[in-house]
Amino acid sequence: VQLQASGGGLVQAGGSLRLSCAASGRTLSRGAMGWFRQAPGKEREFVAAVAWNGAVYYADSVKGRVTISRDDAKNTVNLQMNSLKPEDTAVYYCAADQTFHPRTVMFRTVYHYWGQGTLVTVSS
Repeated sequence: VQLQASGGGLVQAGGSLRLSCAASGRTLSRGAMGWFRQAPGKEREFVAAVAWNGAVYYADSVKGRVTISRDDAKNTVNLQMNSLKPEDTAVYYCAADQTFHPRTVMFRTVYHYWGQGTLVTVSS
């Protein structure tokens, strides 16, 4: 599975951005796709994920401001981010796996496929 992330950029605090991740190669019919982010000097952390059955999961830090969705026809997953804060500044990575379990969907170690990352910078 190859993942291509896009949509990052510079935005002012309070603004919005929409990230997209296009998957190609093997299908993820029973898996999950998600977004993680890594700020300078910090560990890569979970942001959101969507499972093959439509179930969605969010980190507490973004809940209410972020919406993840998938378009199976286009084999893409999108991350709509609103009310952005300077602390949202990070490189955002798209991830995917052909398996899914609700208890582990937020752990980066379960994802076998990763995109190249896209930088999101939120200015204050």
